[in-house]
Amino acid sequence: MGSALGQQQGRKDDRKQQPRQMKQEERQRMRDDMRDAYRERQSRPERPRQMSPEERHKLRRDIEDANRDLRK
Repeated sequence: MGSALGQQQGRKDDRKQQPRQMKQEERQRMRDDMRDAYRERQSRPERPRQMSPEERHKLRRDIEDANRDLRK
């Protein structure tokens, strides 16, 4: 019985593998993916700038006025 227990424990240790090394193809694919993502980010338009509280208030007022005019 003792030897069977020892074999089971040995199998558990086998399952704890060292971190897997990346293959050359995987590393190249990751490089290509990152390069593509970087290019896409550069070609993407910039985010609209943050509106000031005054601009937001004016826009809200304009929209409310336009909605009121539509209901008339």
